[in-house]
Amino acid sequence: MIYPIIAYGNPILKREAAEINEGEDINELISDMFDTMDNANGVGLAAPQINKGIRLFVIDSSLMLDEDSEEKGFRKVFINPIILDEYGDDYGFEEGCLSIPDVRAEITRPETLTIEYFDENWNLKEEEFSGMTARVIQHEYDHLEGILFVDYIKGLKKRLVKSKLIDVSKGKIPTDYSMIYPTR
Repeated sequence: MIYPIIAYGNPILKREAAEINEGEDINELISDMFDTMDNANGVGLAAPQINKGIRLFVIDSSLMLDEDSEEKGFRKVFINPIILDEYGDDYGFEEGCLSIPDVRAEITRPETLTIEYFDENWNLKEEEFSGMTARVIQHEYDHLEGILFVDYIKGLKKRLVKSKLIDVSKGKIPTDYSMIYPTR
C-alpha cells in the first residue's frame, strides 16, 4: 500500500513520536513505507510523514551517492532508534523533504553518528554511520523528534522560504505523489 505523504503544517510532524512495543508485528507497515518512499523517489521516510506517530523510519541512502563514491549506501529499517553520539566535522549539504516539496536549504550536520536501533526482525543493533548515510539518518531521526529541516534555517533565509512553506501547507506546490494537506 502506498500512503499519502503528510504535508508541512500538519501537527503530527511537530510531535515527538511514541516508541513501538518490542516484538510488535510491523512488517506490513515497513513494506508499505518502502513502497511509499520509492513511489515518491525519496531516500528516507519516517512514520510521522504517513500520519503514524511511532518511532520508525526507513532509508535508502544508496540513492544519494555518486557512482564514484567510496561510501556504500544502505537500505535499512530503524525501529525505536536512539542516536547515542554525533561527531566529526560539521558539513553543509542541501536537504529537502517529501513533506516539504520544492523547498531546499543547506543544513549543517556532524559527519558521523552512532545509533542504537532495532532492525525489522527486532534485533538490537548499535552501529556507526558516516557521510550521506549519516545525514539521511539524522534527517529521518529528526522527524521522530518533531524537528523538520526547515527548523534549522534562521534569519533572512527563514523569511525567504516562509511563503513557500505556506504554499506547501495549502497544497499549492505540485508533486508526483499523493499528499495530505493541513489547510486546503
